[in-house]
Amino acid sequence: MEQLKHDCGIALVRLRKPLAYYIEKYGTPLYGLNKLYLLMEKQHNRGQEGAGFAVVKQDASPGDEYLFRERALGSNAIADIFSEAHKKIAQYSYDQLYDASFASGSIPFLGENYLGHLRYSTTKFTGLTFVHPMVRRSNWRAKTLALCGNFNLTNVEAVFKSITDNGQHPRNTSDTHILLDQIGHALDREVERLYKIGRTEYNVDGMEVTRFIEDRVDMARVLKKCSPLWDGGYVMCGMSGSGDNFVFRDPQGIRPAFYYVDEEIVVAASERPVIQTAMNVTSDKIKELERGEALLVNKNGDYRIERILPANTNKACSFERIYFSRGSDIDIYKERKSLGRELVSDILKSIDNDLDNTVFSFIPNTAEVAYYGMLEGLNEFLNQQKKEAITSLYSSSLSEEEKQQQLKQVLSRKVRSEKVAIKDIKLRTFIAEGDSRDTLAAHVYDVTYGSIRRNQDNLVIIDDSIVRGTTLKQSILSILDRLGPVKVVIVSSSPQIRYPDYYGIDMTKMEEFVAFRAAVALHKQRGTESLLLELYKKALQYRNVPLDQYVENVVKEVYAPFTRDELSAMIVELIRPESMRAEVRIVYQSMEGLQKAIPNHPGIWYFDGNYPTAGGSHLVNEAFIQYIENNFLSL
Repeated sequence: MEQLKHDCGIALVRLRKPLAYYIEKYGTPLYGLNKLYLLMEKQHNRGQEGAGFAVVKQDASPGDEYLFRERALGSNAIADIFSEAHKKIAQYSYDQLYDASFASGSIPFLGENYLGHLRYSTTKFTGLTFVHPMVRRSNWRAKTLALCGNFNLTNVEAVFKSITDNGQHPRNTSDTHILLDQIGHALDREVERLYKIGRTEYNVDGMEVTRFIEDRVDMARVLKKCSPLWDGGYVMCGMSGSGDNFVFRDPQGIRPAFYYVDEEIVVAASERPVIQTAMNVTSDKIKELERGEALLVNKNGDYRIERILPANTNKACSFERIYFSRGSDIDIYKERKSLGRELVSDILKSIDNDLDNTVFSFIPNTAEVAYYGMLEGLNEFLNQQKKEAITSLYSSSLSEEEKQQQLKQVLSRKVRSEKVAIKDIKLRTFIAEGDSRDTLAAHVYDVTYGSIRRNQDNLVIIDDSIVRGTTLKQSILSILDRLGPVKVVIVSSSPQIRYPDYYGIDMTKMEEFVAFRAAVALHKQRGTESLLLELYKKALQYRNVPLDQYVENVVKEVYAPFTRDELSAMIVELIRPESMRAEVRIVYQSMEGLQKAIPNHPGIWYFDGNYPTAGGSHLVNEAFIQYIENNFLSL
């Protein structure tokens, strides 16, 4: 219900045959461009602030452009960038377009190498300048670099210092620009190393030395030189002007990357079903890039998988499975259903097992799959009740007629499911005045009137997560109360989100989390808020520890005195509108339920505070310092 801006999406297409092959087999010179479009459009969920793509043509002659790029901002960015590309292609005649030699050498956006990106900004940097792919140009094709990524680094300052210590002068301090300079500098050195070898050991010059370099450039060497400094979650993607491509995943596997290879094409993307759809292949044909590995494709289209960094403990992001990735992936679909099933026991407890007087629903649209899993679990519970009732009925001394009547009543019982909440409108940003904005925000959701029995039914409604609680307070609870339920139970398919994320999600400030605000409120209520200042002093001391060393996450101690149920009860107090008549309860997924439902993605630092890299442990303490200084010391 509270939309999170999160990790971006990547797409890579590398054609392994000459353009003439695709014209003859598929009847179009746009085969690669069309595949890139599908990969990006099917990942539209991963970035609605901007999109961009770049194409490298390997058959361009000296003097002709060989790298083309389009970028745009906004939710229609994908359509905009491909529309611009098609406009430029449409300037050429049919004969030119289907002349493979002419098209591959001269027509824009028809090349062998395609790199696409969808952006959700999780930093202060916004605008077209920061839309990927970023490009670093050179009059040497092998030194030219296009770069994009799905990442957040926790130590951008350290990378910045590293490249400035080498004498570089970055023109921007955004993480992607800095990485572009760092990787580009290493690529320059690799090209110059090969240039020296070619001239001195092989006695080649002119275009021969260029070909010598382009045949031998090794992006693995470049990545091995740069990546040991990176702290964070990432999938880095790049391509050189000479046709070397790479996709590199972080050693904890925090961010996802999948690839598919056949004799015609190499494809990579952030999600598996995206490749399934674009390439019309089964899931078993698609591989997941392992932790610390890179997919490398050279200028000839030959590919290999190479380890760049040692694989660390698996910390694949669980939020990818709960919320971010498309639920059309077979494994994610099963996991989200399992999340719903794992909640059934706590849900039943919250309504005193009263199925007959309870309606179940969900917050559209991302919680729908968990809702189906919840219904399955509830139906299993009800079927067990029916079985016990029927067994008891047939062993009773009732008459046959009475047994039939009661049997009919037992069999008529069902789990009552309705679509109660409806996502109605999107609040327009041009309405800036506070009171008007709040008033309209209350109508983002609407309800189906008559879907529950007024003053008789409970209403259980499931969502994928509860982060800030603002939408519940400002909109959903008040709207649900119009239906006249006795009790409203809000269910979160994920546990309480207690800690910031620094690896691709825009959750960075302590006050954003309703669970943290609830913990602070409990400290104030119990007169223990002095603990917060003690923890503040401890966090200040950790500023002296180098960023590449783990430190204690002091925020854990903020939560330590309280149980999950105590925090949930205080969260209800914080988000329940004063005018609301119905009783309100909140049911959160347990940590055990989460790990049972999603066993292969144990990256749960936003729930348990155990950060997968040293940088995260420093940044959470810094966020706590900022909270205390803004909310306590400033008073």
